[in-house]
Amino acid sequence: MPTIVITAVIVIAAVAILIVGRGRIRAGGGRGLKHRFGPEYDRAVADHDGDTKAAEQELGERVKQHGSLDEQPLSPEARAQYRAQWADIQEQFVDSPQQAVTQADALLAGLARDRGFRGEQFEEQLAALSVHHPGQVPGYRSMHTAAHGQSGTEEIREAMVAARSLFEALVTEQATDFDLHRPPSHDDQGHAPQARNRRHAKGSST
Repeated sequence: MPTIVITAVIVIAAVAILIVGRGRIRAGGGRGLKHRFGPEYDRAVADHDGDTKAAEQELGERVKQHGSLDEQPLSPEARAQYRAQWADIQEQFVDSPQQAVTQADALLAGLARDRGFRGEQFEEQLAALSVHHPGQVPGYRSMHTAAHGQSGTEEIREAMVAARSLFEALVTEQATDFDLHRPPSHDDQGHAPQARNRRHAKGSST
């Protein structure tokens, strides 16, 4: 068989193997992204009107940009301060839910920055968090929405309960969490934010 024919056969075979290999990588990458991001994967697909390829490209960029991020440790003093501030915000919830959720949103953003999740805009910070704490960012998003919108007291309460899981993960420095099926954390008794040993202010409807 002429050398040129042999060479052509080898080249064609190599190209075929390359194409198949890329197809497998792409398929595995999609499955990997779906497993890693969980609900965030579905949300990205919905945001791209069902375009899976575009959604996976966006999520892949998140991993590329933020996957190597090293979470910074908190000092014991900083950890204690954050816990005390969160407790104070819960105390304020009964009298002023909107103020409480606004403060909680700012506190969680500051905690995330101290742990290394920085960003000029909320969405940029959320993108970084979604790579390392994918199962917990939906709660943060809902709380941010409540803090910047006109939500009812019950919606605000639910948003703060949902965001508590990310607060706990960051303040206790839990390892990267890919358990996407864990429900949002509540307080120690499983209740929503509420004032403890504090009577309602006059005229309060909560």
